[in-house]
Amino acid sequence: MTDASRAEVCAVAIADTFAGDGEILVSPIGLLPQIGARLAKATSAPDLLMTDGVAPLVANVLPVSGEDRPAPVVEGWLPYRKVFELLWWGRRHVMMGATQIDRFGNQNIACIGPHEKPKAMLLGMRGAPGNTISHPTSYWVPNHSTKTFVPKVDVVSGFGYDRAAALGPVTARFHDVRRVVSNLGVFDFATPDHSMRLVSLHPGVTREEVVASTGFPLAIAADVATTREPSREELRWLREVIDPESARDSEVRA
Repeated sequence: MTDASRAEVCAVAIADTFAGDGEILVSPIGLLPQIGARLAKATSAPDLLMTDGVAPLVANVLPVSGEDRPAPVVEGWLPYRKVFELLWWGRRHVMMGATQIDRFGNQNIACIGPHEKPKAMLLGMRGAPGNTISHPTSYWVPNHSTKTFVPKVDVVSGFGYDRAAALGPVTARFHDVRRVVSNLGVFDFATPDHSMRLVSLHPGVTREEVVASTGFPLAIAADVATTREPSREELRWLREVIDPESARDSEVRA
């Protein structure tokens, strides 16, 4: 046992999402995904390719907070046009957010309400359609509730398993909604019908809490695990190198 916060447990769960990816481009969108991906590169997945947010590929792990920011060690150049070459061949793993997500992994970041007359406009489609049919995609949801985990998304930005299957085998070639990490637990789609499954509960979270906060029936394994806590070495990376000012704690609702 450690004294890890819920945010640190989430960061480790995100890092574990990239385990085994090898030498591919990782695109973490948002604070906790950036922290988790950098933790993965520093510990379990050193071959990950990460940018500094622009075009240089950097070899060292850069912090997301604090004033002591080392200079990036540039090991390559990846202009925007080159990203599409990696994307189209499945050599990228992106972690996005989801304003809404359903039981088959369809994601909405476009709007709330009818597309013709929405109640609220959000980001739009952005790169979600291309991401989800071209390479592995995972999601980070900092506030797990029935408003986010919904029976049916208002607009499909990112394709889930049912939509990808309906488009045919060409689309399914690289389609891989890998994981969903929320502030309550970790989920995947490793079921016969590719519906969402509860993989692990974060320490202190109950199965009943997750079920009550989810707007559709979840597949639940008989041996649901507890999300692992970070090791002492991972805590050192999180607290001393990647996020010394604890920006992570502002994003996660325990």
